[in-house]
Amino acid sequence: MSEPRRTRPGDLVLLVGRDRKRRLVRLEPGETLQTHKGILRHDDLIGRPWGSRVVTHMGFPFLLLRPSLNDRILHLRRISQIVYPKDAGYILLKMNIGPGARVIEAGTGSGALTMMLAHAVRPDGRVYSYDVRSDMQRLARKNLRSAGLEDVVEFKLRDVAEGFDEADVDALFLDLPNPWDYLRQAHAALSNGGFFGSILPTANQVSRLLVALERASFGFVEVEEVLLRPYKPVAERLRPTDQMVAHTGFLIFARSLVAEEEAAATTDPGEVQPAAESDEEGGSDVS
Repeated sequence: MSEPRRTRPGDLVLLVGRDRKRRLVRLEPGETLQTHKGILRHDDLIGRPWGSRVVTHMGFPFLLLRPSLNDRILHLRRISQIVYPKDAGYILLKMNIGPGARVIEAGTGSGALTMMLAHAVRPDGRVYSYDVRSDMQRLARKNLRSAGLEDVVEFKLRDVAEGFDEADVDALFLDLPNPWDYLRQAHAALSNGGFFGSILPTANQVSRLLVALERASFGFVEVEEVLLRPYKPVAERLRPTDQMVAHTGFLIFARSLVAEEEAAATTDPGEVQPAAESDEEGGSDVS
């Protein structure tokens, strides 16, 4: 039987109390964690097997666990609203973001979505993160460095109204209050058929973006909302928790299309174009 893996100095650990409250702590020799249920000495946690049960000097139990990316994001140091994991995970799936992908995001914010993107595209992909606020990017860099993901991200301190440096990227996400103002720049940076996404808090903002997408060279537009309802994991009284994170934002997705004038310029004048087929039945010819 192999020796269990143990914590080491400098490890980031998740401590989950009997009351299910969570704490993220980086283990440093000589340090202590003060809680309302007692004190935990870091020296007593270093060298313990992951998954151990530890107790404070008052006898209150905690579980010693490796933190997930979800834990890191929810405990992120922030100076702005973040894209929640329930939305970020869905964004990765909808925009086909995985290993090797090249992705642009604007703006960076506190780096929550940046962290999810970087985690998804590594080791060979790249995230290009734009923001106009240097304080935001300083904090995001620190958060990404703490997660060991900074080397996957290029931070760019610039107004995206000036355009993006990159071209032919796989996906582009705008976390900005007025994304309709930057669709031309987004289209120029995306590959043909590339994935566009945005998040907005209010319906009137979504309506404005939909109008702009119709006028720009984007298609297959979708508007969705992700709701996550947790339950109390107690067998004798399983029921929804008293609180839930409900509306965090509307998610808008689209695909970058070839502009009509560009398509016309690349079509053979002698080529007969097939008539468009109706999709009223909602079927598919893909087999």
